[in-house]
Amino acid sequence: MVSFPQDVIQRFLKSEKIVVLTGAGISAESGISTLQGLGSHWEKMDPMKLATPDAFAQDPKTVWEWYEARRRQVASAEPNEGHEVLAWMEEFFPDVTLITQNVDRLHQRAGSRNPIELHGSLWMVRCVKGCGEWEDRHELMNLPPKCPHCGSLLRPGVVWFGEGLPEEGWAKAEKAAQECDAFLIVGTSALVHPAAALPEAPTRKGKLVIEINPEETPLSKSVTLSIRAKAGEVLRELRNVLEKKGS
Repeated sequence: MVSFPQDVIQRFLKSEKIVVLTGAGISAESGISTLQGLGSHWEKMDPMKLATPDAFAQDPKTVWEWYEARRRQVASAEPNEGHEVLAWMEEFFPDVTLITQNVDRLHQRAGSRNPIELHGSLWMVRCVKGCGEWEDRHELMNLPPKCPHCGSLLRPGVVWFGEGLPEEGWAKAEKAAQECDAFLIVGTSALVHPAAALPEAPTRKGKLVIEINPEETPLSKSVTLSIRAKAGEVLRELRNVLEKKGS
């Protein structure tokens, strides 16, 4: 069982503005990973050679086949307890901003209302020619799909290696991190920038910063509390303690 220091729980309960940053670790507990489970063919591939603008320009069909395999994997997965507790936190606290690096939308399926998707979504597509076509499309008839408006190729609505983050989402994430009372880091390696820099402001200001990750990360030594365990297990206990102490 995970144990939380009493002073940490009291600080959490007194926090009005909570920010949560999630990474691949929380979705891995639902069986989702970039390559595993997609079939032996894809397990031999390097994501760095698939998730780039150059890869799409050279071979859009192969890139789309990889993303379609990922979409099928995600569609068959279910949100886990970690996702569900984070959705519950939006009801328990007055102001929760959920920022995710994941593209699977399991947070929304668990009940989170408006996560900031820093890296986009597997379920969105957009026109490569920039004609303005963005849409949520779960069914693709042909690969690679084409824009219904201008006939150009549609690409996955995700952020690829070498691309910048969506400006509006990043601005909201930075503002929330600057203004929060408590920052929760869940299942992220803290190696992918600029998202990994978000906890720096609350840490510098002496705010409550809690990390939950099975492995040590570059942030582990600087945060208020770093817990080496899976997200679902820790968040379940956190909910239990908060409900008991907050009632």
